[in-house]
Amino acid sequence: MQSLQSFIKSTPTFVAASILLLLAACGAKTEGAAPSTEASSKAAAVGQATPAPSGPRVTVSLEKAQKRDMAVVLKATGTVTSLASVDVRAQVSSTISKVHIREGQFVKAGELLFTLDDRSDEANVAKARAQLAKDMASLADARRQFARALQLFAQNFISQGALDTSQAQVDAQAAAVAADQAAIDVARVALSYSRVVAKTAGRAGAITVAAGSAVQANVTSLVTITQLDPIAVAYSLPQRNLPDALAALKDGGAPVSATLANAGGKFNGRLTFVDNAVDASSGAVKVKATFANKEGLLWPGAFLEVTQTVGTLKDAVVIPQAAVIQTARGTIVYVDEDGKAALKPVKVEFSQGGDAAVTGIKAGDMVVMDGKQNLKPGASIADRKKGGDGAGGEGLGDKGGKGQDKSADKPADKIQDKP
Repeated sequence: MQSLQSFIKSTPTFVAASILLLLAACGAKTEGAAPSTEASSKAAAVGQATPAPSGPRVTVSLEKAQKRDMAVVLKATGTVTSLASVDVRAQVSSTISKVHIREGQFVKAGELLFTLDDRSDEANVAKARAQLAKDMASLADARRQFARALQLFAQNFISQGALDTSQAQVDAQAAAVAADQAAIDVARVALSYSRVVAKTAGRAGAITVAAGSAVQANVTSLVTITQLDPIAVAYSLPQRNLPDALAALKDGGAPVSATLANAGGKFNGRLTFVDNAVDASSGAVKVKATFANKEGLLWPGAFLEVTQTVGTLKDAVVIPQAAVIQTARGTIVYVDEDGKAALKPVKVEFSQGGDAAVTGIKAGDMVVMDGKQNLKPGASIADRKKGGDGAGGEGLGDKGGKGQDKSADKPADKIQDKP
């Protein structure tokens, strides 16, 4: 009983002691945790003071968009064609008596090429002349008879009817003489066909006959004469350039240059012909330009590259063609905007050589040339010409990286002193 009373009396003291021990333990834990919390706060402050690394920069080449006039120059493949190519044929059926030219010889207009057998034609001319002489003699006799009839009529020895008959005989003979003269002219024309002459100047092609060959009228081809100087080049222009070509044609023709393959030479001419219809299948119109060819370097049938200036784009924004990117959604370029790549949709109005006239950007914009394949909109870029090294995430070169490393290596107590 006394022991139980002793236990009850001692219980408040035990409980109080236990509570004190628990509070002391919690205080120790709180004091131990406080430095950790303070260290975490200081570490967060250090994180805010150190700048986060930026995204990797791409080194590119930049070119400035220029505003200037740009000549619209069209290039096409042309074919050399002769202004006149004559297939020489005989106009009468006969036999070749003599060939007066050689294959490949240059001939002048009116030069004798071939002689045909003309014996029958000469005989016809002689016959016509003989008939003329006969009829002229009859006409002279009719005129003498008419003169006697006039005298007899004046003396009242013949009637008026007899005088009129004598006059009719004179008129008939005069008509016969005129017919004979016409027959002689016809015979002479037939005789002239035996002399085959060049109707135009040019170069003779292959001769297909020889002396003794029989030829048929307007069937047998003897030789082809092709004019080489001047000569024409035929090519096609797009339908959209037809107004420019017609305007140039009125002003004497636009300048045209032609270049033969394999360094065959360059020639200058002028536009001289525009066809009267547009080819519905190709949407192009056929044109011709005329060139001087004194040296005979342009040969009919040869292919060459034709260059013609058909107009001028005034105040066009011109950029290098290498800066233009073709995508599924259209044509774009990348432009430098405060060190960032900005995507700009553009429309190519005309491209020639390494330049392209575009709309969608303004003159003075810096467009990306090399390195555009690695870009995305908003990417950081550095111009190679200005010494940008493109070191991704390290600021500008090694200096930026070293600055960050020094901050990280500072002692904790010094870092805590930073605001």
